[in-house]
Amino acid sequence: MVERDWVGERFAEHQDRLRAMAYRMLGSSGEAEDAVQEAWLRVSRADTGQVENPGGWLTTIVARVCLNMLEARRNRREDAAGALPAEPQERHVSIRPTGQDDPEDEALLADSVGVALMVVLDALAPAERLAFVLHDVFALSFAEIGTILDRSPAAARQLASRARRRVQGAAGATGAARSAKREIVEAFLAASRGGDFTALLELLDPDAVVGELRGGREVADFFAGRAQGARLALVDGVPAAVWSHLGRPKAVITFTVGGGKITRIDVDTDPDRIRDLDIVVLPADGQDRR
Repeated sequence: MVERDWVGERFAEHQDRLRAMAYRMLGSSGEAEDAVQEAWLRVSRADTGQVENPGGWLTTIVARVCLNMLEARRNRREDAAGALPAEPQERHVSIRPTGQDDPEDEALLADSVGVALMVVLDALAPAERLAFVLHDVFALSFAEIGTILDRSPAAARQLASRARRRVQGAAGATGAARSAKREIVEAFLAASRGGDFTALLELLDPDAVVGELRGGREVADFFAGRAQGARLALVDGVPAAVWSHLGRPKAVITFTVGGGKITRIDVDTDPDRIRDLDIVVLPADGQDRR
């Protein structure tokens, strides 16, 4: 009983980091939760007598669960591909947050380096993806990664390096679009705070939508003089705005941009959804802050 209490305490201590790691490796909050739950089932039955580094031990278990899930996912896709007709098929890649199925949300996501990263990660071999995320995002050594993958440190380094080149290529290809959207969102927030109706109207599509409001003039009139407490941020890698109270995000404002104009604005105040988002506030000095 004492040993189980010790395991439970150590798991609770590292749970947030383990969930964040699983999310980066799997690209799905639901699958990340499944991976952490599976890891808990394993550690709760394990012999902990020889465990000297609980954090490293738990990281290894979660990483191996994620690796198994990535390999199973890849195998399912290969099986599905084998079942397709012989004629050429177009392959469409679609990534959306849980619970969102609006086509305009897809347009929002398509303008994101974060989404480009997830698409590239999804195309990597499971071992490459694991090596890249664990080293470049969570700063594990190649010796530690090699142990998880049952490979040498040099082989782990090679896997991460190969993945990094592909990820950097994707970031370079989409960086200009992301920067353009960030400038539009930043200009919108400035015009909203300053009550500059003309500037807002210039940034909005004539058919812009915000909730029940329809049309650029109505949307501009609604936002003129508002957004005083909203801060420019990256939300799951997408330029957006966040309103916080006592240091906690309470509302997330996302923007759909098309043809250089804002076509839709959504305001999400659901605490459960906000809690699952990766939010990076962008201060005036240009340094990102989580």
